[in-house]
Amino acid sequence: MLEISKYYSFILPIVIWVLILLIKIVLYSLKHGGDLRNTLQHVGHGHMPSAHTGFIVSLVTAVGYYQGIASGAFAVAFVLAIITIDDAVRLRMYMGDQGRYLNKIIENLNLEEKYPKLKERMGHRLREVIVGGLIGFAFTLALAKLLG
Repeated sequence: MLEISKYYSFILPIVIWVLILLIKIVLYSLKHGGDLRNTLQHVGHGHMPSAHTGFIVSLVTAVGYYQGIASGAFAVAFVLAIITIDDAVRLRMYMGDQGRYLNKIIENLNLEEKYPKLKERMGHRLREVIVGGLIGFAFTLALAKLLG
């Protein structure tokens, strides 16, 4: 018989990630007129809340809760969280800036028909990351306590 509670450190972050994606879809849809097709095209990278951050904070929280904060697994999850959150905020914003600058160069050189417009929004704003992290932490802790 498979004892599912052994896998809560793995299952809870996935559940939280799906939940945050659903929240993101609802929020974006409400803010931009309810067009589901448009919403699904835009919520992959960026926007409120950060699903990447919520997932990784959920993983850190679950590992800390079930394996303990003194475990090697917690240390690995924590370092992975730092890298993921840095990518969500800083590195992707730089990529968006580069896209914006390249789009301006292409426009100024009248090369729009030759080169497609690049994405200018790829990362998260700091508040999107903070909200994603808070959701990931709070919901994971609540589910872990509820599951026992």
